[in-house]
Amino acid sequence: MRFVFIIMTLAATAFASAQDFNEYFTDRTLRIDYIFSGNTARQDISVANIYSMPHWYGKRKRLGDIPLEGNGQITMRIHNRDSVIYRNSFSTLFQEWLSYDEAKTEKRSFENVFLMPMPKDTVDITIDLRDNRRQISATLTHTVAPDDILIRHTGERHVTPYETILQAADTTRCIHVAFVAEGYTAEEMPIFIKDAREATEAIFSHEPFKSSREKFNIVAVKAPSEESGTSEPAEGIWKNTALNSNFDTFHSDRYLTTLNLFKLHDLLAGTPYEHIIILVNTDKYGGGGIFNSYVLSAAHHTMSKPVIVHEFGHSFGGLADEYAYDFEQLPVYPHDIEPWEPNITTLTDFSGKWEEMINADTPVPTPANGNIDTIGIYEGAGYSINGVYRGAQDCRMRSNETGEFCPVCRMALEKLINFYAK
Repeated sequence: MRFVFIIMTLAATAFASAQDFNEYFTDRTLRIDYIFSGNTARQDISVANIYSMPHWYGKRKRLGDIPLEGNGQITMRIHNRDSVIYRNSFSTLFQEWLSYDEAKTEKRSFENVFLMPMPKDTVDITIDLRDNRRQISATLTHTVAPDDILIRHTGERHVTPYETILQAADTTRCIHVAFVAEGYTAEEMPIFIKDAREATEAIFSHEPFKSSREKFNIVAVKAPSEESGTSEPAEGIWKNTALNSNFDTFHSDRYLTTLNLFKLHDLLAGTPYEHIIILVNTDKYGGGGIFNSYVLSAAHHTMSKPVIVHEFGHSFGGLADEYAYDFEQLPVYPHDIEPWEPNITTLTDFSGKWEEMINADTPVPTPANGNIDTIGIYEGAGYSINGVYRGAQDCRMRSNETGEFCPVCRMALEKLINFYAK
């Protein structure tokens, strides 16, 4: 039975990979807002809103393929058939919250938004969440009929003003990124545009982005806030900003996020975007990045540029953190399960990662001394001192003081860029 299931899955994937975009989709975006809720004992998924937006800015080839597994997946199928016509993967702040002790006793809900090409006919959409053992922990399948009169049209009028920061060589086959202003008043928009340009140059000073610059189209969306800055709950400071972002997420002082994803995508409706970088008008250190969701970073701290590059490694590249804490081990990655992230391993199933980059005479684990450029298997990554490994002694995903992504991360990012834009 398992063999038959695998054959059916491979057939569905091959169908989606070979299909013609125009046969199944129109040049519009289907936006679906979900509520993820629950705790460690049980998670639930609910549909909140469904929108139609002009134009589609995501992939048009390999529609059923995903380059990275993620902590969840969303799949579109032809109604009442197994034929996959679109799939994408993601991670969420909700799933991160589930790793905290609070989630053992309390229940919370989180907003999440996913973009898909607008189908021509009725489809079934399945969204699932996966735990840190890569098992499905919650799933929902629902039907969307594109001619449903209750699908709200948005992004056709009153579009948030934006400027193009970097234009791709071919805007029909590229990676679309939008910077969004947070905590900038209308009068401060020239500062935001300057910050967005500087952040763009910071990202594209690093390989492999530097060599792939022409494959990216980047805009800066001028979302005005009533007040400058962002909220700092530990200081009793609460600001009225476009996205109501705040420090102290999960009581971590430097963790700067927003929970208002519905509002975020409202502000982006009608602009050319798929990946999102939110710049926050503050000089306090902090930020965060969530795979295929968003980057949010302080714009004016002395370390803001390396932080933005690091967080883009998370949100765009699906790269894991390569550092570990001396004072604790966070149980994010079980040591008997191989992480899906391409730049760390537990050696449970290392095949297909960076083994071909390691010389035959390099010891495993690899001692962190000698030639700093040696690619190996270094213990200490994914917040764990022991049992989780990285490929290089240092990397942009390990420390702010390191100038570049290590060769392992560069390889992973290059594969991803080619997946979307080659």
